Amino acid sequence: MSPTYLILATFLACAVEAVEALTIVIAVGTTRGWRWTLYGVGAAGLVLAAVTAILGPALTSIPIDSLRIVVGTLLVLFGLQWLYKAILRAAGLKAQRNEATAYSREVADAEEAERPEPGRPDWYSFTLSFKGVLLEGLEVVFIVLTFGAAQHRIGLAAAAAVAAVVLVIAAGFVVRGPLARVPENTLKYAVGILLTSFGIFWVGEGVGVRWPGEDTALLALIAFMVAGSATIVLAARPRREAAA
Repeated sequence: MSPTYLILATFLACAVEAVEALTIVIAVGTTRGWRWTLYGVGAAGLVLAAVTAILGPALTSIPIDSLRIVVGTLLVLFGLQWLYKAILRAAGLKAQRNEATAYSREVADAEEAERPEPGRPDWYSFTLSFKGVLLEGLEVVFIVLTFGAAQHRIGLAAAAAVAAVVLVIAAGFVVRGPLARVPENTLKYAVGILLTSFGIFWVGEGVGVRWPGEDTALLALIAFMVAGSATIVLAARPRREAAA
């Protein structure tokens, strides 16, 4: 498979997760201070690095065909979850995610939480930033390991993930706030399509399917998923209007 597909899919998926983690970190840091917020970020980073170091070599030791079946199945399940939510949002059956709203909610919660005495640890800031970065980061690790291991290119997938995270952090530093203008719902829809399509492709390779046109078949799968999901969205909209 072309490295371009791997880089693009990994970059987009990790960028979405990084945006959500950044919203939590900025909200807590600007409201309660950066010291314990960054301690939480650092602790989560160490846990994620350990998970990657342990699971990476274990995955690459699995025979490639078996690995593609396992990874492909996981990607299909994971991608369908993203795609399901994206379809609901596109059809108007679920509220669109808004980073500005999420930021305001996190700020309000942080302001209401009890503050520690001077010189004492701010466990609220630490815990919230740790949890936010860890949960979103685990999804990044999952994406990097599954995409990279299936092609024996974990290093390339990791580089794409790092580039996405660095770009999101840099953008957040420039705007000094949540990335509300990022079309996150559209990105999640696209990532759901990509994950599901890659999963189907790799499961097929794992069981011995010879895709016509090799990598070109992946584009056909993506087109099929786009057409199918768009049809579901159009079918769901009249039901929403009738219910209203």
